[in-house]
Amino acid sequence: MIRFEDVDVIFGDHRAVSHLDLEIQEGEFFTLLGPSGCGKTTALRALAGFVQPTGGRIRIDGRDVTRVPSEKRDVGMVFQNYALFPSMNVRDNIAFGLSVQKGDQRLSKSEQAKRVDEIAERTGLASSQLDKNVSELSGGQQQRVAIARALVLTPRILLLDEPLSNLDAKLRVQLRDQLKQLQHEVGVTTVYVTHDQEEALTLSDRIAVLDAGRLQQVGTPEEIYDRSATAFVCRFIGESNRLTPGILHRLADAGVDPDAKSYVRPEKLLLASENDPQPAPASLAGRVVARTYHGSHSVYAVAIGDATLRVSVAAGSGARRWDVGDAVQVGVDPAWVLQYPVA
Repeated sequence: MIRFEDVDVIFGDHRAVSHLDLEIQEGEFFTLLGPSGCGKTTALRALAGFVQPTGGRIRIDGRDVTRVPSEKRDVGMVFQNYALFPSMNVRDNIAFGLSVQKGDQRLSKSEQAKRVDEIAERTGLASSQLDKNVSELSGGQQQRVAIARALVLTPRILLLDEPLSNLDAKLRVQLRDQLKQLQHEVGVTTVYVTHDQEEALTLSDRIAVLDAGRLQQVGTPEEIYDRSATAFVCRFIGESNRLTPGILHRLADAGVDPDAKSYVRPEKLLLASENDPQPAPASLAGRVVARTYHGSHSVYAVAIGDATLRVSVAAGSGARRWDVGDAVQVGVDPAWVLQYPVA
């Protein structure tokens, strides 16, 4: 449905987006993920029509929209700060786009009111809130108003620029789940920008990871996390242990390349006491030097020679616990070691 074809966006001497080739399918929840300054918001704004690409093309349903004005692209946009009108009540904020439509598209006042009521209910806004000034609402409620305002025009594409970043952690999780459910119910193709890896992994059908304006990898959350295509993606997504040359040489007999840049996720490692059977195809003897409790799991720091590996162990009935100073072995399955060429 959406195609970026060799898109460049250059501001002066700064190349914000570099040779971006990307396809987004209809009905997909697609996330642009990366650190600050990676080009994700610039790419989103280019799709919206707020930024003019320096080179390349953007297509929607095969139509070249690179030079098409934003209002003619059939997209709805939710900004990071919501961009609501503080002097208007909730109903008028939601209805704003409908009120400025012209010609055959313009609805009657009664039709506008009906559409606003429908989209307010769908986005979880109570009818009692519609006559309130938006300044009276909480951050979470304001976010719902911004989404309702974008969806009331029934756009084919919904664009969201870090819409949860201004909320506290608990509310972010709650609204994240509601946003995913809403997108599924409405079926609108959604392009979402965030720097939050957990948001991206839990919300997305597919993710594009960017760094310094360049696309690093596109894939499902599982592909991005378990089979990171580059060392940058591996380091940026979740936690990982960088394996030292000493550890790599000890794993060479298990098929691990000792000369590659290598990482392994903490939860992919297995922990056992020193006298237990070997827990994986390869085993490294070490000693527990720290333990941190996270509720659902504990993380053990295990010293192995001059290196320290972090091992995540799930909590639960019968879960074992090791103390600082305990001699242990860390089990490594070579299949879970992510390796990359040394630049």
